[in-house]
Amino acid sequence: MAELVRFIVPTESDKTLLVWELSAGPSAEALHHSVFAVFSRFGLLYSVRVFPNAAVARPGFYAVVKFYSARDAHRAQKACDQKQLFQNSPVKVCLGTRHKAVQHQAIALSSSRCQELANHYFGFNGWSKRIIKLQELSDLEGRENEDIVVPLEKQSLKFFCALEVVLPSYECRSPGVGIAEELLDKLEEGPLSFLMKRKTAQKLAIQKALSDAFQKLSIVVLESGKIAVEYRPNEEIPDTRSEELHNLIQVSCFSWEQYSQEEEDYLSDFALE
Repeated sequence: MAELVRFIVPTESDKTLLVWELSAGPSAEALHHSVFAVFSRFGLLYSVRVFPNAAVARPGFYAVVKFYSARDAHRAQKACDQKQLFQNSPVKVCLGTRHKAVQHQAIALSSSRCQELANHYFGFNGWSKRIIKLQELSDLEGRENEDIVVPLEKQSLKFFCALEVVLPSYECRSPGVGIAEELLDKLEEGPLSFLMKRKTAQKLAIQKALSDAFQKLSIVVLESGKIAVEYRPNEEIPDTRSEELHNLIQVSCFSWEQYSQEEEDYLSDFALE
């Protein structure tokens, strides 16, 4: 069965592993490095978090490991459970199970996470981005009513970016848009501060547009290990467990729409079986 990997924060229980009975000897930082080194061999990781055991339990640590792929998480669980991975005693590894009543809204990945995921599956040379338009919107309000003078403390630098993510091997182009704003502080003076904020606003607009473009793409991992791409231009992010493999199309036309979505980072709820 093919697996669908989306450019969203993985929250499903079948993509999350709970690793416990970690020894109390090493520091949390050292354990984090060891856990990451072991489990990253099975696939790309979204996060690794190490926590001390509860006060009622014996001294030690446990870890929460999140994969982008449920298939990778299953392989890691089977290979690592009850094994001496990096310590003298074996560790326990299980898939997280979440109560049915608990539901999380799909959260878009940041642009850096999107690029990391794209590099993993498509290769560094397997995709590219093309900026179509980068426009400053800072003076639009002033043009509507030139008689109104906006106080300096309320002024801001605002940029709009339109770009597309190009996947040559799959003949696919995905558009994205982003708007970013940087407030100007009346106490800050000098051209250097202004130029830095201007550059920051431009960079943020590009990052938001890039993340928006990736939200319309899904990575289809086939049983053979080959990769396909699904393009879905709809606004809402679909259920990440969907296995619909249709709409493998190339973008020929599109309309720009404002997009604003921030990434949140949180832990899934667990119930140990």
